[in-house]
Amino acid sequence: MPTLSFSPFRLLLSLGLLAAILVAPADAQERSNEEARVSPNAAVSQTIGTTEVRVTYGRPSVNDRTLFAEDGLVSYGEVWRTGANEATTISVSDDVTVQGEPLSAGTYSFYTIPGPDAWTLIFNDIADQWGTEYDESEDVLRVEATPESGPQVEMMMFYFENVDDTSGTGVLHWNETRVPFEIQVAGN
Repeated sequence: MPTLSFSPFRLLLSLGLLAAILVAPADAQERSNEEARVSPNAAVSQTIGTTEVRVTYGRPSVNDRTLFAEDGLVSYGEVWRTGANEATTISVSDDVTVQGEPLSAGTYSFYTIPGPDAWTLIFNDIADQWGTEYDESEDVLRVEATPESGPQVEMMMFYFENVDDTSGTGVLHWNETRVPFEIQVAGN
């Protein structure tokens, strides 16, 4: 009758595989018990010429709240994380201009300062951060945009319009407020 022999390496490998098999169902159960976010994450990207522009953000809902006002959920004149959860990010694969001002290729957190007649759009160098940990000293670009009225949208969203080979308009839209901003491929 043949004798079975295990080397220490084979024994450890077998025990590791057994542990992985036993732990996997518990890990899957934990993930299935996680609650969905109240403000789900979303992402949208658009290619302008050969430059990819990508916005990643949390989508809060209006929920019958007053949004943009002196005493609104998002107060006029104060820095807003422009979404929910983690900081909204904007990535550009090549150098671009936003509202005519240069922005180098990279990924930036995106904040805004809403106002009744003008919004300040802020591109901050610290992309991977929780939404409320804003540090003004890390701003790389601030530009102004003019808000417009639009159709009512329950969940905040970003989208692109008027896209051609050299430029496109990014739009932040929530409730009845649209904030368009021009992105142009650098050198055009």
